[in-house]
Amino acid sequence: MTVSVREVAALAGVSLGTVSNVLNRPEKVAPSTVERVQNAIAELGFVRNDSARQLRAGRSSTVGLVVLDGGNPFFTDVARGAEDAAMSKGLAVLIGNSDESTERERTYIDLFEERRVAGLLISPAGDDLERLVRLRDQGTAVVLVDRRADDEHFASVSVDDVAGGRIAVEHLVDIGRRRIAFVGGPFGIRQVADRHAGALGAVTAAGASLEVLQTSSLSVLEGRRIGEEIQRRPASERPDAVFAANDLIAVGLEQAFIMRGSVSVPDEIAIVGYDDIAFAEAAVVPLTSVRQPAQDLGRQAIELLVHQVEHGQDVELERVEFTPELVVRQSTVRDR
Repeated sequence: MTVSVREVAALAGVSLGTVSNVLNRPEKVAPSTVERVQNAIAELGFVRNDSARQLRAGRSSTVGLVVLDGGNPFFTDVARGAEDAAMSKGLAVLIGNSDESTERERTYIDLFEERRVAGLLISPAGDDLERLVRLRDQGTAVVLVDRRADDEHFASVSVDDVAGGRIAVEHLVDIGRRRIAFVGGPFGIRQVADRHAGALGAVTAAGASLEVLQTSSLSVLEGRRIGEEIQRRPASERPDAVFAANDLIAVGLEQAFIMRGSVSVPDEIAIVGYDDIAFAEAAVVPLTSVRQPAQDLGRQAIELLVHQVEHGQDVELERVEFTPELVVRQSTVRDR
């Protein structure tokens, strides 16, 4: 049975108000009374209901974070950055994984709204942000993460994915590759579409070609599936380079090529990934990748969220955009 504040007060022989003061403002209570109340709490096994207390106060010490793919180490790093920044401000982060599903995303948004979180950080699974607009209009601070806000409703922290796609393919062109494949999907994910747009701009400027091999998710298994499809082609019909929409797909491609031993990386097909997760450097052939400052994204998102919470809806909403960086390894340049 849950022990109530009333039971603590009765055992300690004090009023309900005194117990509340001991829990929230102990400096206002005589030390001997504090000790008596604390002894009663220990004897009864009382646990305070922070959720109820926060609802009465109209605020919460928790922040919701909805990531696009909880299995992707990139989002693990984003969450770590957010947690570190939140802890320094006395906040806790509750994490939900949409798994690239708009339905799951809505479920988490509803859950966090019911819990009256102080604010929501989210990497949206699609372009329909109407639910988030309503949430913010109702007074909950919202920050888009790894996604630039296109309108006045949201603050955001993101990376310039169009630039990231461009520098990835420019590198492939610079090392002499002309038949380039873009592997990724679904294109309803804005980051995928932006990386493809950057890649397309680079091949157009260079007079190279870009084949699109779409995946159903941004996963190792999907990368492996596409890699096996490429291997079944005659060598003359294969791309000589692949730009993968993220590192998980790139790792899957490497696995398909190297485990079967039918395609040499990078001699026959060079590979560039995106995110620069820890696995990129540790891959069988260390992976060239476009680096995103994942933890910085999480930390900056918390800063923008707290700024909104402290200053209300009239605050100017910032859109912070980081510049990606290419990290070159052996999947494109053999002698490194």
